[in-house]
Amino acid sequence: MQMRFSTEVRQAEIVATALRLARESSPALITTGDIATAIGITQGAVFKHFPTKDAIWLATMRWVRETLLQALQAAADQAASPLDALAAMFRAHVEFVIAHPGVPRFIFHELQQPADSAAKLEVRAVLQGYRKLLLGRLNESIELKLVSPDLDPEAAATSFIGLIQGLVMQSMLTGRAVAMRQQADAIFALYRRGLGEAP
Repeated sequence: MQMRFSTEVRQAEIVATALRLARESSPALITTGDIATAIGITQGAVFKHFPTKDAIWLATMRWVRETLLQALQAAADQAASPLDALAAMFRAHVEFVIAHPGVPRFIFHELQQPADSAAKLEVRAVLQGYRKLLLGRLNESIELKLVSPDLDPEAAATSFIGLIQGLVMQSMLTGRAVAMRQQADAIFALYRRGLGEAP
């Protein structure tokens, strides 16, 4: 006898399954049938909880936005200084990708779409929320004279995200997300020096 789950629980399972499948395949190639098979339910049961594949992708990107930004905020809040907060956020993002290697595929998939979609707007919301967190810590670092007074916080925020993206792209090419962990500290140390950290 098949167990009955609440809509919320089943939706979370569908999102988690989509992300798991994206570890090995492009989201463009993942079908609702693939998701149903992986869970062990019918395709009709998937559509009972999400009317379309696009609705699943939107829910997935919403989960990414909420979960990643919460992880970054929590990491920053526990740090002793704004510079330590940046380091903690860098590590938290690396660990998030290691735990959820399908997420970058979803993000790149949405960014490649020529037209705007609800899921693509969620990707933008992730980046906007991310930049806001970074700029807050970078501006605090300038005010506290922890970094060069000439530091351009906008450029520094872009560089931070770019370094993460570079690590992610490399991990996707090698198929070894865990390798990010080995390089993260050395790469962040270079970034920190580039901020003109005060002695």
